[in-house]
Amino acid sequence: MTCIINSMQKEMLRRRFSIRTIQSYIFCIEKFLKKVNNPNKIKKKEIKEFLEELSERKRAGSTMNIYLSAIKFLVNDVLRKNINLNFRYSKTPKKLPVFLNRDELKRLFNAIENAKHKLMIQLMYSAGLRVSELLYLRVKDLEIEMGFGWIRKGKGSKDRPFIIAKKLKNEIVYYIIENNLRHYDFLFARNKVIPLSARTVQEILKQAAKKAGIKKKVHPHMLRHSFGTHLVEEENDITDVQKLLGHNDVKTTMVYVHTASPKMISVESPFDNL
Repeated sequence: MTCIINSMQKEMLRRRFSIRTIQSYIFCIEKFLKKVNNPNKIKKKEIKEFLEELSERKRAGSTMNIYLSAIKFLVNDVLRKNINLNFRYSKTPKKLPVFLNRDELKRLFNAIENAKHKLMIQLMYSAGLRVSELLYLRVKDLEIEMGFGWIRKGKGSKDRPFIIAKKLKNEIVYYIIENNLRHYDFLFARNKVIPLSARTVQEILKQAAKKAGIKKKVHPHMLRHSFGTHLVEEENDITDVQKLLGHNDVKTTMVYVHTASPKMISVESPFDNL
């Protein structure tokens, strides 16, 4: 089993899968391999029975599809077996993203006393970064004077620019100098070479939200939702918002039109002119 997991991990790294995808696939395959008789002789029947068992436990369609994708990769790309897995599961209907309003954000930031932690959270919101993108930022990725930075090999293994808020420029420069960070160092790390964990960021937000009296369940991706929503509220072009968030399809970005305040709708109803 260990040998198969190692082979799978090496193949995913070779293909430049994201860290999150690798972790998800390994988690799924470890669960799956515990259910098969011989990992080197996986049968279609075993795959079907495993997925049916998950389905009976009321796993969401999106979760089922991740398990299926992981198993397909293992069987077809690692073990090189020709097994037709033409199953598909319905995704759970997407809910509108929950976001923080501007007052809640100010209270959240003010509740964080640790300067490093505050800068992390402010940068994540101000640039619309995913938590993994924040944690893997290196000093060399920042063009601070120009007001932007680069996400290297983000979701979909693509590079994309992100904006650096004017209010944060001096703070970032001071932070780099104060911590004696070099060109290739991670911006936020335990010892410059080991990135902080996503769990650390989650805990910072959890404690800050509690202290700020915010009733919503605040998580890292909520800051990204807030960034997208506020950009749309400020009437920025939706395709510009799409590029900053790194969405492949503008339909993904359009969800922020639905969460934005109705005040952005300036078109008058023809009824008013009757």
